[in-house]
Amino acid sequence: MDAPFAADPTQSRGRLYQERISTFRSPFQRDRDRIIHASAFRRLKHKTQVFIEHEGDYYRTRLTHSIEVAQVARTLSAALGLNTDLAEAIALAHDLGHTPFGHTGEDAMSELMAPYGGFDHNAQALRIVTDLERHYADFDGLNLSWETLEGIAKHNGPVVLPDGTPRKGPLPVALAEYNAKHDLWLHTHASAEAQVAAIADDVAYNHHDLHDGLRSGLFTEDDLMELPITGPAFAEVDALYPGLDKMRRRHEALRRVFGVMVEDVILVAKTRLQSAEPADADAIRHLGVTIIRFSDRLFRELKVIRNFLFTRMYRAPRVVAMRAEVTEVVHDLFNLFLNDPSKLPEEWRDDVARAADKDALARIVCDYVAGMTDRFALQEHSRLLGSDMARFTRYIVAG
Repeated sequence: MDAPFAADPTQSRGRLYQERISTFRSPFQRDRDRIIHASAFRRLKHKTQVFIEHEGDYYRTRLTHSIEVAQVARTLSAALGLNTDLAEAIALAHDLGHTPFGHTGEDAMSELMAPYGGFDHNAQALRIVTDLERHYADFDGLNLSWETLEGIAKHNGPVVLPDGTPRKGPLPVALAEYNAKHDLWLHTHASAEAQVAAIADDVAYNHHDLHDGLRSGLFTEDDLMELPITGPAFAEVDALYPGLDKMRRRHEALRRVFGVMVEDVILVAKTRLQSAEPADADAIRHLGVTIIRFSDRLFRELKVIRNFLFTRMYRAPRVVAMRAEVTEVVHDLFNLFLNDPSKLPEEWRDDVARAADKDALARIVCDYVAGMTDRFALQEHSRLLGSDMARFTRYIVAG
């Protein structure tokens, strides 16, 4: 039985465009299914986190990451008496707005779009599910429920102050445009389920970045023995299974790291929820603090790990060299289409014809380039600009 502060699908604030209620699925289950069937969700298969798409079959993509986040979100939601369907829907959608080439692509797009209203991947995800997915006869987008859209827009916390002033920089254009017609309460925290999706994202990427970094050879198990959380995890495995082979030892240790994070979140959340005694889902939104979070101690230890990963993985010479190459790809494609929109695919021409000014045209170009997969961006760069895709093979990681 769900807790009183869980999102209640029977009390949903509804959809922008009214639809017949499904006989067999709740609004949040329907949202989840629409996200899974979206074109942008399928494209996550060939979008990556740190390594570019063709570097190896074992590295996480945005799709595998989203599935892992959804799994953690379901576990946390069930343990806390929350609505698992809503948490899963938000988790599956949270990365839809990411560009090709991971955070490197996002940095490049943010720089390119700075004169035209900026770029934010959460706002872009909202734009995708409310506009760019154009498959339904009655509306653009997926027409998701208010609760799912709210979670996509602000799962990391309030976006504006109570007086409407943006908390950080200008309000992303996509978010401002949609919120003007469907108020998502940008001044409050999101539901507990959205907060669960946000912390599940942290759990998943902390875990898989360690795994991917080991597989890439950027650091070793001995390096992790020197860190908090990971060091004790490897020591426990060594005590229980002396002489265990390398891959099993790695898996056993990292699944313990995973478990430490999940159990910490559950314990902290239960304590904070018992103290706050929220009467309903809206009470969570108005608490003024994030209720689903790591303990202070674990947060500090995870910060040590993140600093290690930043130095040894995200800023490793091989990764930095790759970042420079793919940044060039994003810049070249964006400027090519902005200066010559006729090179955009035919299905984008109607949008171009309706563009009122250069800002609107830049937003269309951004939508197209940001939606590309790693592979397609490289192919288009080669086709349109004559680049040699083979130059990227220097970053392929053995194994």
